[in-house]
Amino acid sequence: MAGSNDLIVIGAGPAGLAAAWRAAQRGMKVTLLERADHVGGLAASFEVGGVRVDQGSHRLDPNTPPALLSDLHALLGDDLQRRRRTSRIRVGDQWLALPLRADEVARRLPPSLLARVARDSTIAKFRRQPSDTYGGLVRSRVGPALYESVYGPLAEKHWGMPGDRISADQARRQTDRMGTWRVAARTLARSRRGRGGAQTGGYFYPRTGFGQLVEALADAAVTAGVEIRCEAEVDRVRVTEDEVEVSTQDGDVITGGLVFSTLPLPVLARISRPAPSLTSIESSARLRYRALLLVYVVHQGGRWTPHDSHDIPDPRTPVVRISEPPNYRNNPADPADRSVLCAEIPCSMTDDVWGLDDESLADLVDETLGLTGLPKANRVQVATRRIGQVHPIYRVGYEQDLIDVDTWARMIRRVVTLGRQGLFVLDNVDQALLMAYDAVDAIRDDGRFDRYAWTVARERFARSAHDV
Repeated sequence: MAGSNDLIVIGAGPAGLAAAWRAAQRGMKVTLLERADHVGGLAASFEVGGVRVDQGSHRLDPNTPPALLSDLHALLGDDLQRRRRTSRIRVGDQWLALPLRADEVARRLPPSLLARVARDSTIAKFRRQPSDTYGGLVRSRVGPALYESVYGPLAEKHWGMPGDRISADQARRQTDRMGTWRVAARTLARSRRGRGGAQTGGYFYPRTGFGQLVEALADAAVTAGVEIRCEAEVDRVRVTEDEVEVSTQDGDVITGGLVFSTLPLPVLARISRPAPSLTSIESSARLRYRALLLVYVVHQGGRWTPHDSHDIPDPRTPVVRISEPPNYRNNPADPADRSVLCAEIPCSMTDDVWGLDDESLADLVDETLGLTGLPKANRVQVATRRIGQVHPIYRVGYEQDLIDVDTWARMIRRVVTLGRQGLFVLDNVDQALLMAYDAVDAIRDDGRFDRYAWTVARERFARSAHDV
């Protein structure tokens, strides 16, 4: 059809932007549709009080594959900075550096907890725990003491349910953090003096905020010929014999030979034509997401702390993490007289905290600082963001519902799902970008999509996510 696209990409998050850019580099005609008025999705940055902030805590893994990292360096140059991690986690009444160091664990934690951690490590090989839930698997890996003081409370705050109601898949995606606890615990079991420990980790981060990365991807995509349409919310994906018709709420109809969708799977099921079976619709309705409240407090008086983020398992507050965006980067343009705190509150949209006004939420952050021994913030401004669908909830039994919906999605001709929301996964940005690369590589020169190559790529990502 005249004017038809080779590829239509739905969603301008990292995966959608990378896929559109790569496809255009291969000479394809690409249109990218985004319902927001800006690109980037949850990876976008914006200003609060004259400071660029992110939507939560974002970093680029230092183990990002070299080829992908080379592409990002080409886009950002020296603005893609290698940074030293300065994160902390609250355990009991103490703050510990992340990654954990056994010497600090031995020095800072209460003797009673240290004794339990060392004992758990010593008897770990004799411990038998059910491994089909988050709670069972984590207890078997780090022991009951650390589960009760760290992982159990964090799980309940993140997902809104006890760890024994969460699938073990969630635990398998936290291997690195559990590994640092095991290193510390084994060292404590060998010697209560606690010599040695985990190495300090680092990460990559753009000079002006994480959103600089997705903005660079968008600029590169436009330069390569991609048409990006913001404020274009898709309300219908109709597959015909020869093409796909994508309709937006403002009445536009875009046609193409292939669609890459990063929409949440339940949304795609709702707007697709032909519609899925009743079984798939019911399964998709059971795939749920956790909402996220972000509270930004502008602090007058320079940097609030020297740390980039503070993880808070403490069940007395719904705040799970407080980050300080300017500490993630070295940006001379950041103001010297103020900073911004970003408090993350996972929740449901039916929870009381979701309906609080901005000042009440800022007061809640103040209470959290007092409960956890963090410095008082000299608040001069507050802003909030409410995001309805953020992280998939891996409740026990979700696997069969996901299989039902994913099997339907795989059978849709000319439509490919990818990205965090499109595959109901909790991948990092580097993994989302790699998925986009693999999806474009699976498009043949004749425009047909190589389902075999894409299936092999997806299996590789699934193995890496479950590699424990």
